[in-house]
Amino acid sequence: MIELRPFAKLGGADHGWLKAKHHFSFASHYDPDNMGHGALRVWNDDEIAPNTGFPAHPHANMEIITYVREGAITHQDSLGNEGRTEAGDVQVMSAGSGIRHSEYNLEPTRTRIFQIWIEPTQRGGQPTWGSKPFPKADRSGKLVTIASGLEGDGDALPIRADARVLATTLKAGESAEYAPQRSRHLYLVPAAGAVEVNGVRVNARDGAAIRDEEHLKITALEDSELVLVDAA
Repeated sequence: MIELRPFAKLGGADHGWLKAKHHFSFASHYDPDNMGHGALRVWNDDEIAPNTGFPAHPHANMEIITYVREGAITHQDSLGNEGRTEAGDVQVMSAGSGIRHSEYNLEPTRTRIFQIWIEPTQRGGQPTWGSKPFPKADRSGKLVTIASGLEGDGDALPIRADARVLATTLKAGESAEYAPQRSRHLYLVPAAGAVEVNGVRVNARDGAAIRDEEHLKITALEDSELVLVDAA
């Protein structure tokens, strides 16, 4: 089953410095019938104006993955971590027992990110942060795991969740395939381009909520970049 969530129908907010679209219920966009997809709780599509951002604020008991699509995001947190994550790279914050962080776009142009929250398998624990480049050339034509709490995904950034986050870039006509367990909750969003997933067209920034599919064939209808979450 593939349920399409068109970008134009997503809830959202325009704060001037931040234009956000929410694939699930979030903040002032409250939708009790759309509180997440399995352990996937949040998928926000954010555009952040130059020299603005999220001031320091707290989190606990959530795995937060930031996929940078354009520009760069600069991170600081209460553990003393600092880092700049640019387009094509990924950062992960395990909020654990509690952490405060800020995320700013200090670039001269807008920054566009996907912010993905996944519920952890256990509450508490020491908070952590990490960032890693995943060059688009290295994931051209194939799905690459960029963050994971599953055994065997050692090259990915670690998260404390029964989930993995994958990404790929596909040239028009290219395909990538994935074989999930039928019980899993999958959610796919093209960052750019348009793809066909088992015969269903998914345009840029649309969401596709997927269940009970033994095999996914993702074919690019035009040059595309996409992110896929596989969660319990």
